[in-house]
Amino acid sequence: MQQLTTLARDSRALAALAVPLALTQLAQVALTTTDTIMMGVLGTEALAAGGLALVIFNQLRTMGVGLVTSVGNQVAAAAARAERAESADATADAADQEVRGLVRAAMAVATLAGLAGAVLMVLIGQAATWLGQDAEVAHRAQGMLAALAPGLVPCLWFQAIRQFTVGMRRPQALLRITLASVAVNAALNWAFIHGTWGLPRLGLTGIGVATSSVYLLSFLALYASARRDDRLAPLLSLDFWRADAATVRRLLGLGTPIAATYGSEAGFFSVTALLAGSFGPAALAAHTAVNQLIYIVFQVAVGLSHAASINVSRELALGEYAAARRIKNTALACGAVVMTVVGTLYLALPDLVLRPYFDPNAPTDQQGLEIATGLLVVVAVLQFFDCAQNIGVGLLRGLDDTRSGFRITLVGYWAVGLPASWLLAYPLGGETRGLWFGLLIGLATTAVLLLRRYDRALTARAAAAPDAVAAGA
Repeated sequence: MQQLTTLARDSRALAALAVPLALTQLAQVALTTTDTIMMGVLGTEALAAGGLALVIFNQLRTMGVGLVTSVGNQVAAAAARAERAESADATADAADQEVRGLVRAAMAVATLAGLAGAVLMVLIGQAATWLGQDAEVAHRAQGMLAALAPGLVPCLWFQAIRQFTVGMRRPQALLRITLASVAVNAALNWAFIHGTWGLPRLGLTGIGVATSSVYLLSFLALYASARRDDRLAPLLSLDFWRADAATVRRLLGLGTPIAATYGSEAGFFSVTALLAGSFGPAALAAHTAVNQLIYIVFQVAVGLSHAASINVSRELALGEYAAARRIKNTALACGAVVMTVVGTLYLALPDLVLRPYFDPNAPTDQQGLEIATGLLVVVAVLQFFDCAQNIGVGLLRGLDDTRSGFRITLVGYWAVGLPASWLLAYPLGGETRGLWFGLLIGLATTAVLLLRRYDRALTARAAAAPDAVAAGA
């Protein structure tokens, strides 16, 4: 009974931070979900081509976001030092200068990453046919990638300002702006696809134009909101060309392992999407639809991961090693509850779940729908491990151990998962379902290794602490 009471208390504390983070993440994912649904309206081939373009875009966007993720922690530390200062003026001014320099450096990193990513996006699109993709699908994907590429820079600018506002503990506008962007994105998608309101009729490419436009508008809205905040406005320096080189290097040093970890996971899914495309447009469309479903649910894990990471850092600072160990169990239990509910929905109502992506009455969608329905059975199990491994990465980040997360994902995804996907899909004839069984194996391996590493690292940290015995470790 005492254990249940403790679990309930810890769950409420975790949820207080995880829920708003997860809601913001879900609102952001609604952008790509809207894009994917609009692609489905255009047909299976458009869904396959657009899905391929989004996989490439998300791969580069995710790594760019990783590069600026540490900004929030750095800003929070500087702000906390200012708040603790007893002789306010001189110390607070120095802290404000530090925050201002961090914002400049974050914008510089975001700009460099966005420009490099945009160029890579176009180049990868040109090479799609060499990677085994259907020629027509590759051609249509190239047009959408060219439209998405300009949106990467404002997308990363938004993320840099987002980390600044979160670090200053004033993120109130984030959720509102993200929700508004979903509605604007849907309207612009429709307008550019069909050429309404006097806009050009661009079809699939119009989805890319709409998405890039929304990223720019979202950045401008968040910037305007921060400028109206009396505390944030004086610190908001966008003149990134004046960024201090040492601060830029420091952010890159902190962010590169995070970007590599994010990129390792996103790359694992990107490569399997390319492999799915080798089985034809219907298989790639099914893969795209199911992958988007997982991506939506994954945001709950992201919220739990960030919340667990922050809480672990706090408990370690207080010397509460037993509490830090409980956080792992609490986060995993909360994740398991959500994944059970979602998995049950997949198995009980597959037609309803897949309805936004496929028309059951359209003959051209039948093959993709059949493949996707079969994949939901695998996904119902896979998402447990996907959630667990994301929580594991966050727990290690709470220990300031970002490099172990990257190394473990290399082993789990690339040394275990990818070979298993290839073996089950090709030599053993499992095709698309075989790919997803390989994904499951890779994610399960990664989750086990990450959580084991956390337990061992936490035990070592507690043993080295003077108050380890008192702390209950």
